[in-house]
Amino acid sequence: MPDRFIEVSLDKRGVSCTARLLDDRAPITCDAVWNALPLGGDVYHAKYARNEIYALIPPFAPEEPPLENPTITPIPGDLCYFTFTDTQLGTKSYGYETEAKHQGRTTVVDLALFYERNNLLINGDAGWVPGIVWGAVVDGLDRMADACQDLWRAGALGETLNFRRA
Repeated sequence: MPDRFIEVSLDKRGVSCTARLLDDRAPITCDAVWNALPLGGDVYHAKYARNEIYALIPPFAPEEPPLENPTITPIPGDLCYFTFTDTQLGTKSYGYETEAKHQGRTTVVDLALFYERNNLLINGDAGWVPGIVWGAVVDGLDRMADACQDLWRAGALGETLNFRRA
């Protein structure tokens, strides 16, 4: 199979990067994401994992992918897939407003981009939170990392994180 590429963007900031799908390591997850593109939503910056931005979206796969190519220590440029229940993301400690679009869903998919080093997927409420690494940024990570730092400092309101076929 030829390599497949996607564009990951912060549309309000006008910045994007290109990622290659890791079909050889996470084929089920890659197929699920690819077949559902475009995907995206309101962007959040990680509170616990550190250098991560993500969007919480409705489930889109016929079945949730198994934990293939798992990590708890994502590196810069990793794209990760997580699945949560509504109660896992329901406490105020996560900082989601009651009107957040994911509230009330029984399953929530988290598509994430890690943009810098020293990430650890541990949560004070739940412990280790392994994610599926399904893509790797191959171009534009420096620009995206700058935008992510701006998002952290200036705020995420009104910004979206989007995934599209390149």
